[in-house]
Amino acid sequence: MTHTEQTRVAFVCVQNAGRSQMATAFARRERDERGVGDRIDIVTGGTDPADHVHDEVVEVMSENGFELAGNTPRAIDQDEIMDVDIVVTMGCSAEGICPMTWRGDARDWDLDDPDGRPFDEVREIRDDIEARVSALFDELVGEA
Repeated sequence: MTHTEQTRVAFVCVQNAGRSQMATAFARRERDERGVGDRIDIVTGGTDPADHVHDEVVEVMSENGFELAGNTPRAIDQDEIMDVDIVVTMGCSAEGICPMTWRGDARDWDLDDPDGRPFDEVREIRDDIEARVSALFDELVGEA
């Protein structure tokens, strides 16, 4: 990526109620902390959105200073995804239930769904996502 281009990154899962919500929160923080808001655009959505962010996700993200209770999972459609440079799915590609296709860089992080899992397991998923998002930003904008 050159310093004059804007890169669009999408975090997508089926319900947009867990993994992609966590990834989006961490990505927005990384973007702000690195001062690259003019270079990185972040979108998120699901192919079959839930009506709220999973309770266990809200809880473990609040431990890291994020307030996700007010977030509403949203749908992401084919037209929107076609304008994205990097699409990161959260494991749905591996399960064959993510029908999205796109022209850009497609990555699947193959993460467990946190819905209904014990808090310790959700914390492990959260920490894994945080590390992956940081590594993605290292790749996109260089080491801080």
